Amino acid sequence: MATAITKGEMSQPQDYKMIVEKDVWIPLRDGTKLCVDIFRPESTTGATEKFPVIMSLGPYQKDKLWVPPPDLEEKPNPHMNWETVNPEWWCPRGYAMLRVDTRGSGKSPGKSEPSSYQESLDAYDCIEWVAKQKWCNGNVGTCGISYLAAFQWKVAGQQPPSLKCIIPWEGRADQYRDQGYHGGIFAFGFITSWHNRNTAWNLLDQARTYNPDTFDNNMLWHFMRNDLDSEYWRMASARWDKIEVPLLSAGNWSGFGMHLRGNTEAYLCAKSKHKKLRIHSGTHFHAFYSEEGRIDQLRFLDHWLKGIDTGFMDEPPVKLEIRTGGTERSPFRFENEWPIARTQYTKMYLRIDKQPTANPKDAEGELVTKPLDKAATVSYGAAAPTRPGKIPRGASFETAPFAQDTEVTGHIVLNVWVSSNKEDLDIFATLRNIDASGNDVMEMGQMGEPLQCVTKGWLRASHRKLDAAKSLPFRPYHAHDERLPLQPDVPVECQVEIIATSMVFKKGHKLRLDISPADGVGTQHFTHFPADYNQGGVTTIHSGGDKPTWLQLPIIPPK
Repeated sequence: MATAITKGEMSQPQDYKMIVEKDVWIPLRDGTKLCVDIFRPESTTGATEKFPVIMSLGPYQKDKLWVPPPDLEEKPNPHMNWETVNPEWWCPRGYAMLRVDTRGSGKSPGKSEPSSYQESLDAYDCIEWVAKQKWCNGNVGTCGISYLAAFQWKVAGQQPPSLKCIIPWEGRADQYRDQGYHGGIFAFGFITSWHNRNTAWNLLDQARTYNPDTFDNNMLWHFMRNDLDSEYWRMASARWDKIEVPLLSAGNWSGFGMHLRGNTEAYLCAKSKHKKLRIHSGTHFHAFYSEEGRIDQLRFLDHWLKGIDTGFMDEPPVKLEIRTGGTERSPFRFENEWPIARTQYTKMYLRIDKQPTANPKDAEGELVTKPLDKAATVSYGAAAPTRPGKIPRGASFETAPFAQDTEVTGHIVLNVWVSSNKEDLDIFATLRNIDASGNDVMEMGQMGEPLQCVTKGWLRASHRKLDAAKSLPFRPYHAHDERLPLQPDVPVECQVEIIATSMVFKKGHKLRLDISPADGVGTQHFTHFPADYNQGGVTTIHSGGDKPTWLQLPIIPPK
């Protein structure tokens, strides 16, 4: 029997037997049905005890067992499924789970439309169906990683009455800017791999035996056909003015390649009155399944789905892991707002000292605090296209060694004047942490790999047009609705959005900025497609005089 809970406490494990209902069919408004699994506690007080639901929806097959790595705090069991909550941890705490095969994947029939508007309608119908089950208390929340986070933004915008809160954990929100086109450059590597891998899992794995037409879509063609922002992308993205439900937006500093921007944009833009932001580091899944991560999830869900005053909503709304360099996790710190109010936005001007060399450790200039009266240029050729394993050399700039530990936490902007002998060029900006010996301080990548990168930003120069209504002094917002070709050798000003980060650069370390014509170090599998104009293209960076080129850093003084 569940015990009474006082303020500041949370749901504790009880002696519930877990009921597993496999292959339940949910009818949708258009006559289609989706196949789901339900995991729920059996009432210990007869028919009177009802439970809230944690829902997830995705294309990764609800029946596909995920065997976690041995260092995960959640241990393997027969009910583990990729990027979803673990029923064996949540059911004893009085929660039911609804795990949905999205339309056209796994056991669910229909036309596959990954991350679509239709999917948000389907999710709405699933929420309202499960809320009416006799064992449900009528309250539904959503929780999951990546794809199972991204669907939450869209369904929240549909405002289903029974959806009481969401926990999008490392979830892209803008299909164009976060996933499809970074700065207008097609993010070729991840999405093609993801699409091919999921097609294979559905057609060459067990799913085909019960759903022979599974995962039949032309997603990659549609992505490449719609290479400017349009209603095609808006329908499949978060509508911040429609999201009013309480949310816990959980990002990952290591996730700048796709997901982190969605989590920070949610906190900045969603209409929700009750918003929480937490950002951690490390792999794509360890924090989600950690005891610390699960306790944050539980305290939030207890509050909104069970009405338990856990004290979670009384805490400061922003919880940030302040990285100090290296692959180990760092301590969290609470803040009252995002961006941090005491941020000292500091412009570091790019002083050009020499032309590029073939040595990847060389720097072509310095990052200095004073504007430069004298104009200078540095030029480099474009990769055409980049060969696998070959890191393109553009131009690099370093600060002087920091005289004291210096924290950079927040959004970053690169304002750069560029020209080309071609009609367009690509800007890839990479920030790195260089130690006193001249070596990269490695971070933990999303898949557990060492990563010589703090964060990145991207922009195709023809996409430099800003949306003035949505741009902020610390975060430019590009319209991506038309191309503005370059005139040969005529400089233009570009503001590059560099994805938010947190890093304490230790005394004696340097911050290094690489500006390159294609994917550079720390790209991981988030590679980009090099357009044909890169062949024979020469990019020139202009800095100084009437063309100030600078990197704006969010410096955080001690409290």
